[in-house]
Amino acid sequence: MTALGQGTGPLRGIKIVELAGIGPGPHACMILADLGADVIRIDRAGGALLGGGTGDLLTRGRPSVALNLKDPRGVATVLDLVAEADVLVEGMRPGVTERLGLGPDECLARNPRLVYGRMTGWGQDGPLAHSAGHDLNYVAITGALHGLGQDPDRPHFPMNLLGDFGGGSTYLVIGILAALLEARVSGEGQVVDAAIVDGTAHLNTMAAAWLASGGYVEKRRSNMLDGGVPYYDIYETADGEHITLGALEEQFWADFIQRLGIAEVAPNRHDPAQYDALRTLIADTFRTKTLAEWDEIFAGTDACVAPVLTISEATKHPHIAARGIFTEHHGVVQPAPAPRFSRTEASLSIPPSAPGADTKAALTAWGVADVDALIAEGVATQV
Repeated sequence: MTALGQGTGPLRGIKIVELAGIGPGPHACMILADLGADVIRIDRAGGALLGGGTGDLLTRGRPSVALNLKDPRGVATVLDLVAEADVLVEGMRPGVTERLGLGPDECLARNPRLVYGRMTGWGQDGPLAHSAGHDLNYVAITGALHGLGQDPDRPHFPMNLLGDFGGGSTYLVIGILAALLEARVSGEGQVVDAAIVDGTAHLNTMAAAWLASGGYVEKRRSNMLDGGVPYYDIYETADGEHITLGALEEQFWADFIQRLGIAEVAPNRHDPAQYDALRTLIADTFRTKTLAEWDEIFAGTDACVAPVLTISEATKHPHIAARGIFTEHHGVVQPAPAPRFSRTEASLSIPPSAPGADTKAALTAWGVADVDALIAEGVATQV
């Protein structure tokens, strides 16, 4: 049978077993599925871990198989899948898959070329490895959260984009792809220990470099990219909306003040003593027109000005729409696969599946024998 979720991207032909989790693990597997991998998602019988349904976009692109992993036959079925796979992805606490009989030793014994991807917040070792945590906690202890936001009194956090998906799933995907390339040379698999704390700290390398060189102040709204300068900030418009300004370079600044209409009166932007006056001038001027009016003035220019939009508004922005950054798939508007490829274009395949919706078809497609018996005996569940 043909794989249910395999797409058209550059990972076509790569087979991945996903042990269902929440957050960064599913996001990583969504990326891999978007890029063409044949991913089979192993859910627990009885429902989704988080949300579920056609709107659960993090589970798009791969069929769902419901297995009872407390039954040795369920574990044996996963190991049968592993024997045919290139990658396994799990996002459980350290030691859980080992207790299930699906740890690296068991899986690599069945398939020595397997890349075993592990996604956790704290990592597989260290004092906090077995503690609970969430994105906010992980980005806090890496030093990344402290500098976020323009409020001197408290930091602000960008939902769970920075930790779960920036430092987490993105680095898991990088690790998996790197290990796959190495396995093609060595013939041997390995374990990829992707921790949100590791990746988030790595994402913050530029700030660490500035700190090491003496060019960074560990205080919010005190540096070039955190609102410390008036020419890299967010301003309110006449209708209570907001607009971004990022005119760092001289030529972009010149274009900006000309189009804003303050070229003749703007204080020297290189004089920190003038920052307050310059910021007030820019703020007062932006409040004279609506967001739509300013967007018309600055769109397509080199002034580095862009409106702050909601997701719903972003889907209608001319540039976003022209590039097809969002797409409608099975009736749901959602981000399209990224990045783009000149020859092996990525595409969306199947929509999110309810846990166990594809058990029979997906296991059969992967070559598992006696699927009907597994379902009849309650080892697998077809809904």
